[in-house]
Amino acid sequence: MTDPNAIDPTALKPNRSRSGPTVIVGVQTQQPYQVTIGHGLADDVVDLVGDSQRVAVIHQQTTMDLVSGLERRLAKNGYAVLRLPVPDAEAAKSAEVVAYCWASLGKAGFTRSDAIIGVGGGAATDLAGFVAATWLRGVRLVTVPTTLLGMVDAAVGGKTGINTAEGKNLVGAFYEPAGVLCDLDALRTLPAEELVPGLAEVIKCGFIADPAILDLVQERPDAVLDTNSAELAELIHRSVAVKAAVVAKDLKETTSVGNQVGRELLNYGHTLGHAIERREKYRWRHGNAVSVGLVFVAELARRAGLLSEEVASRHATVLEAVGLPVSYQPEAFDDLLQNMALDKKTRGSTLRFVVLEDLARARILQGPDERLLRESYAAISTAHADGPNQGAS
Repeated sequence: MTDPNAIDPTALKPNRSRSGPTVIVGVQTQQPYQVTIGHGLADDVVDLVGDSQRVAVIHQQTTMDLVSGLERRLAKNGYAVLRLPVPDAEAAKSAEVVAYCWASLGKAGFTRSDAIIGVGGGAATDLAGFVAATWLRGVRLVTVPTTLLGMVDAAVGGKTGINTAEGKNLVGAFYEPAGVLCDLDALRTLPAEELVPGLAEVIKCGFIADPAILDLVQERPDAVLDTNSAELAELIHRSVAVKAAVVAKDLKETTSVGNQVGRELLNYGHTLGHAIERREKYRWRHGNAVSVGLVFVAELARRAGLLSEEVASRHATVLEAVGLPVSYQPEAFDDLLQNMALDKKTRGSTLRFVVLEDLARARILQGPDERLLRESYAAISTAHADGPNQGAS
């Protein structure tokens, strides 16, 4: 029987108070919420914080104008607002920054009935989610991602966390927001070096679930790099819908058994990507590292006899079309192998990779031989060593 309250993830919702249609994607987990995608969504934040008396806004310095507007709207509706500025990018995701947020909430007397809003890129929303999950064992959370990466990946799915010296996102919690607002107006001032890396997660969604994304990127690469384009808006919608569908079936990554893939599907390309980020001390942007990881894992699947040459080679073709890096330093393999051993998908001493057998058909490859890993890495680092931008942040 069809649930009358279910949200159609493909539905367009015209709204006369906003500039253009709004798309709503429902994330049907144990605590369902909506991801709203459109223009002029700032007023929606008031509805999402609900009956709270105090609202803490955890935000990056680069979002000051947006935060000022949110603060005015919240104050006008009777909320006491506490601003908590945090460092940009991965520097925000540290135990020291979490402790600063906790101390600020304690001094302001935040209770379980108050709310936290995370504003900024994926690092800011990851941090805000972790603070919300841990303060008094859980307070209301609203996320307002302002980067492409934040919209299509970090702000959706309930994963929160911070980094340690030993690796990325090793400390965290699963914690779902009350709602996510993807205001496309925030992308208009996004520089290319921020926009392009976010497309790696979009393209990942094309390979694992929605090949129409790949067709759109290849057919209109210039359009998808235009923050005002309908093409980019469609890619965001499609990517959010992919992630929503995956996490609705497996919120806490508990259904991957043997070669079967649950939420781990979303980690396609991330095993090597996270290893590159750690080696670079997070100076590389996440999307750039994942882009290289996608090319590597496609080559690994090809050499393992699982994936065709056509689909494997398409990875680099699509990624290069929008200026993403497709290789990393040839001499780095030993360091990267050691870093991959710390990946969350490793079980015991066994490396696990999400790989493809075809477009939108994935499986787990467990414990591949080191020789196969080394040869696959050598192939992609040599073949593309003189390619486009190599991903420096």
